[in-house]
Amino acid sequence: MAQPTSQAARPTVAVIGAGISGLTASKMLDDYGIDYTTFESSDRVGGNWAFGNPNGRSSAYRSLHIDTSKHRLSFKDFPMPEDYPDFPHHTQIKAYLDSYADAFGLLERIEFQNGVVHAERLPAGGWELRTERTGTRRFDLLVVANGHHWDPRFADFPGEFTGDSIHSHHYIDPHDPLDFTGKRILVVGIGNSAADIAVELSSRSLQNEVTLSTRSSAWIVPKYTYGLPADKYYVTTPYLPLKWQRWFVQKMQFMAGSNPELYGLPKPNHKFFEAHPTQSVELPLRLGSGDLTPKGDIARLDGGTVHFQDGTSGDFDVIVYATGYNITFPFFDPAFISAPDNQISLYKRMFKPGIDDLVFAGFAQATPTLFPFVEAQARLVAAYAAGLYRLPPVEEMERVIVQDQQKYTGHMLDRPRHTQQLDYFVYEHDLRAREIPRGRERAAADGAPLLAGRAS
Repeated sequence: MAQPTSQAARPTVAVIGAGISGLTASKMLDDYGIDYTTFESSDRVGGNWAFGNPNGRSSAYRSLHIDTSKHRLSFKDFPMPEDYPDFPHHTQIKAYLDSYADAFGLLERIEFQNGVVHAERLPAGGWELRTERTGTRRFDLLVVANGHHWDPRFADFPGEFTGDSIHSHHYIDPHDPLDFTGKRILVVGIGNSAADIAVELSSRSLQNEVTLSTRSSAWIVPKYTYGLPADKYYVTTPYLPLKWQRWFVQKMQFMAGSNPELYGLPKPNHKFFEAHPTQSVELPLRLGSGDLTPKGDIARLDGGTVHFQDGTSGDFDVIVYATGYNITFPFFDPAFISAPDNQISLYKRMFKPGIDDLVFAGFAQATPTLFPFVEAQARLVAAYAAGLYRLPPVEEMERVIVQDQQKYTGHMLDRPRHTQQLDYFVYEHDLRAREIPRGRERAAADGAPLLAGRAS
């Protein structure tokens, strides 16, 4: 029987990014004794959760609180502080990630302000990385964890708007980057960021007139149910078909008052959980109080006037596009790897078939929690690097990619936002109880993947 890769034969690993995915991957690689280096373009850890991040990759605004409760968000091996509120502020999430990096000694292996400018796969395998500060470096295995909430995606409407336009990625507060007081403001989108920004800007104290425009509308779920964070009640099981569980939740959703039509928003063009729901306590209140005007989709732009699909129109000073993000890999040649319309086919959302020395981490919209999801992926990253896991044949990987995509997103609206959707509980169980054990069996039978020494 083949044995796991010896310490001497283990690969050198490069991790791109020191956000939550890069930090968890780094921590697990260290646990397995893997020689790794983490490259970070910023001067700090945290990625999206580093408010005002100098590398421009943070989408956090000043008032942002996490939408997932700390009970669901905590890493399994590093719980959040007990004195944290149910829904921590972004500064607390950043402090938590700083504590995580300190507790596991991760800062020693992070090269700050030394992002990867270009990554090229070598003919015999392995990678040559061109970095910002230290020139060209070579590694056997590359872990991509550069995040997917930093490259803004704008809606494309006919015509031209002559007022001010920004994306929610650049929104900081009612006075930055624009003076959002005494203005006629249109917020486009109805995700969590759109809801937060629309609520904040529609405060009567700012003397704004705020309109919220949505193409598909959205089911609105509360943050609390029966006095407890609502996501504590959200649990799916891998032992029943997901479609049965979705059907039950769809039948029961009326109890949460999640129907947006109750608050004047358009009727959703999808059933509950056929698109990502919006989590907000205050959005229904603002709509019900008349502080926020609901509208459907935009038909066209005409100078300072916006025409809507229902035949109405309005004059606006500012449009805030809260219309999502592109999945982008600026260090890869687009002809080699890209994600047009956020489509990228990855085995278990991690491996590109046929490229066995490349792993992606954190590229999914996991419901209801993100941190434990990236932690689950990190375990597989480290097991693979240590030679304790082997991938199945390419044909099997491609078959499973199609199967998993249908399982997780086959019922959802065909939108770039939903291409990487998955259910955390089912996914984590699949990795822990099936995929990693089967990969161990393949490694024992066929030998560990021969990754070490490729970049020599």
